[in-house]
Amino acid sequence: MSNPSHRLAVLHTVPALAQALRPRLEATLPGWGFTDIVDESLLAETIREGRLTEATKARLAQHLTTASREADAILVTCSTLGEAVDALATRLNVPVFRIDRGMAEIAVQRARRIGVLATLPTTLGPTGRLIRDTARDAGRSVEVTERLCEGAFARLAAGDRAGHDSMVQAGFAALTPQVDLVVLAQASMANALVGHEGAVPVLTSPAPGIAAVAAALTSPPV
Repeated sequence: MSNPSHRLAVLHTVPALAQALRPRLEATLPGWGFTDIVDESLLAETIREGRLTEATKARLAQHLTTASREADAILVTCSTLGEAVDALATRLNVPVFRIDRGMAEIAVQRARRIGVLATLPTTLGPTGRLIRDTARDAGRSVEVTERLCEGAFARLAAGDRAGHDSMVQAGFAALTPQVDLVVLAQASMANALVGHEGAVPVLTSPAPGIAAVAAALTSPPV
C-alpha cells in the first residue's frame, strides 16, 4: 500500500473512540492516513476539577501543536474540549476541527426546539453554547433544553456499557416531550439509543462531524 498523500491527526480522550471511528474516517476520506492521539487525562482532570483548567489547556495546546507539525489537519473528538480547541485553532497553521460542529449545524437547520443530552456536566454547557452560537451565525431562532444523565459516564468508564446506555435512554425519554430534536453531546453516547430512538429525531456527532471534516478537506479552493 502506498503512503497516503495527506494525514489527519485525531485527538481522543476516550480510548475506544479511536477504533470505533476509524472505519468511518477511512470510508469518508479515502487516500488519507490517520494518526490517533489518546490522552484520557485531559477529560479526567476536567471532570475532577469541574472545569477546563489552565494546565489542561496547556497540555491540549501541546498536543495540537505537535500534531500540526506532522499532519495536514486535526480532528478533536472530545466535545468537552471544544471551546478550548476553537481558541487554540487560530494559532496553528493547519485546519482544526471539533467533531460536534457538523451536528450543531444540522440541528439548527432542522429544529427550533433542540434538546441536548449529555453524560458529563463539562460537556453539557459547551454543547448548548455551540448550538446557540451556530443558530445565531445561521440567523436561526432556537430554544435549547439541556439534560444531564448524571452518573452515566462513570458507568461507561467502569466498563458497564449496558448501564450507561440504560441511563441515556431514560434521559432521552424524559427530554423528548419538550423538544423537536435531540442531540447527544458526546461521541461516546452515539450507540446508546440504537433501537430506542422514540418520537423525535436524534443526532450524534460522529457521522455529521466526519462528513463536515471531509467536505472541508476535499472541497476545491474557491
